[in-house]
Amino acid sequence: MRDEAAKRVELVFSLFDANGNGVIDSDDFDLMTGRVVEAAAASDDGAKAAIRAAFRRYWTTLVTELDANGDGVITVDEFRPFVLDPELFGPTISEFAEALSTLGDPDGDGLIERPLFVSLMTAIGFEEANIHALFDAFGPDAEDRITVATWAAGIRDYYAPDMAGIPGDHLVAARAA
Repeated sequence: MRDEAAKRVELVFSLFDANGNGVIDSDDFDLMTGRVVEAAAASDDGAKAAIRAAFRRYWTTLVTELDANGDGVITVDEFRPFVLDPELFGPTISEFAEALSTLGDPDGDGLIERPLFVSLMTAIGFEEANIHALFDAFGPDAEDRITVATWAAGIRDYYAPDMAGIPGDHLVAARAA
């Protein structure tokens, strides 16, 4: 695993631990799902249902594949070595990428405006300065929009263990104080 990917893993664990108790559990996914759906107030019910299903699948995959001792929680030691395994998580990540990027396009024009992108990424827990750096790295158009496909591909790349120098690396840059 590349160093950049290892840093992404650590950040993802900290974000998934939404309640801050040091482990990932189903309550964390409920909290994050609620925040993301709330940030997507303008999205239709289908898009909201899709992100709920994607978060649910994500949790189910994590607990099924990584909960080594069967206690219903994922520790950082259980999480770290396996979460970027494309065989285990590829389909889950793809579903999540499609659902989240589609949620960012409530008008269905294939484009995501910066304010909603920032709201959704903030709801997940990323730092605002890093979110803007990521959006800029995606190369927004003159009207400050990126495509749904660009964001979905960026999410998939973020979880690839062999990727470096990708837009998603901006999310693990030094956090704003």
